[in-house]
Amino acid sequence: MKITRHYLTINGRRVHYRRAGKGPPLLMVHQSPRSSSEYEPLMQEWGARFTCIAPDLPGFGHSEPLGIANLTIEDIADSLMAFVDALGIGPVPAYGFHTGAIVLMSAVRRFPEKFTALSAVGYPILNEQEREILGDAYIPPNPAKPFGEHLVWMWNRILEQSWYFPWYRQDPKTRMPFAHDNPELVALIVDDMLNCNDAYRFGYRAAIEAQNDIPAADAEAPPALLNGYVGDPLTVHMERTGLLPKGWHKSTQANPLEQRAASLDFLLTQRAGDEAGPLPEDGHQGFLPVKTPLFEGLIHWRASGDPKRLHIHAPGKELGMADVSDAIEIDMPGHGLADKWKGAAPADWQAWQDVIDAVAAHFGIAKTSFDPPAKGDIDRLYPDLSPSRFGHHLTEAWGIVRAAHIFEPWYEANAAYAVDFDPSDLEPERLVIEHRALIRAVSAKQLAMALSNK
Repeated sequence: MKITRHYLTINGRRVHYRRAGKGPPLLMVHQSPRSSSEYEPLMQEWGARFTCIAPDLPGFGHSEPLGIANLTIEDIADSLMAFVDALGIGPVPAYGFHTGAIVLMSAVRRFPEKFTALSAVGYPILNEQEREILGDAYIPPNPAKPFGEHLVWMWNRILEQSWYFPWYRQDPKTRMPFAHDNPELVALIVDDMLNCNDAYRFGYRAAIEAQNDIPAADAEAPPALLNGYVGDPLTVHMERTGLLPKGWHKSTQANPLEQRAASLDFLLTQRAGDEAGPLPEDGHQGFLPVKTPLFEGLIHWRASGDPKRLHIHAPGKELGMADVSDAIEIDMPGHGLADKWKGAAPADWQAWQDVIDAVAAHFGIAKTSFDPPAKGDIDRLYPDLSPSRFGHHLTEAWGIVRAAHIFEPWYEANAAYAVDFDPSDLEPERLVIEHRALIRAVSAKQLAMALSNK
């Protein structure tokens, strides 16, 4: 099942969304601090029955924030309705987990005509004491810091969230039943947090402060299933729902797999409508499907001005980091938001050139420009930054991008290799961009090798 990705500018704000499958549309809304990426496995499965459409909520993933002070859940739900209207897919069934369920409940209560069904998983009904517990201590500020201390907190906060709830109350009584130490799972969430950085708090806070939005028992509302699974600390909140509208039900499953199956079964009973056709997307940025002998996936691109050339970033970088105009910038495979190579990333230049040629042919551009690669020994320039048990790869990458402004190459920290630099380049807010690009650049070493063999 292929998942495509798209941008759509709505009211001057960029919204990123994923799409997969065929059949009537199904709206899928993610939890905090995640993005639509968390639904990729589910979209692969449910795409056999629905056209799954999953946007990134404002300020999460690759959607721009709303820019509203004191953001509320109603603000987020209104932006979701603007997205549905812009796509022209309503009325639509919807699925949401935790924050996603909260956003959808607000939308369903106020705009019931926009929905045909709702599956809300882990919908919380918090009391004031619980809101305080999930307040400042649960979502503290974590701005980028000069030596990357914020990354240590970020990794361990996400890691231990699977150990305790709330994560900051380390006590045998708060243990979670699904504790793990899988760095790949932690990295998925941390990657989403790296996209929103300290702004993760605003959408989170809006969800925590949301009131019970379940419609009144006598309200006109689409059918709904409120469910959850044993071990999710929010599942017990279903005991607080009170009387539900006609056609609303609640249930608890033994585990996440059974919960998802129950949600799908419910949504299928409400499945109706025409198959989703082409959906609108921006014409100046997006994700281009590319197929070559060694690569098949999406290439992230963005155009500026009157594009007359294709611009290629340096290894370990990504589009948007160079000062270019009148060009189409792309993320090379295994960099930025582009997909990875089908197998091992090649060190042969022709495979990379094939991707460039395919993109250039699509846009009808003949000229290509390149950012110069970093100088130094390729093996030392690009160490393995795969996720590690305690997140050491994050701080290692931070140290690399910081040192790269002071020495060339970065690993030669002595006076003979010192370079002039602007102190403002070491501001944490700037290093965040370079650090995120380096973490994403899983094929940086191979691109550097290919360029050296060009």
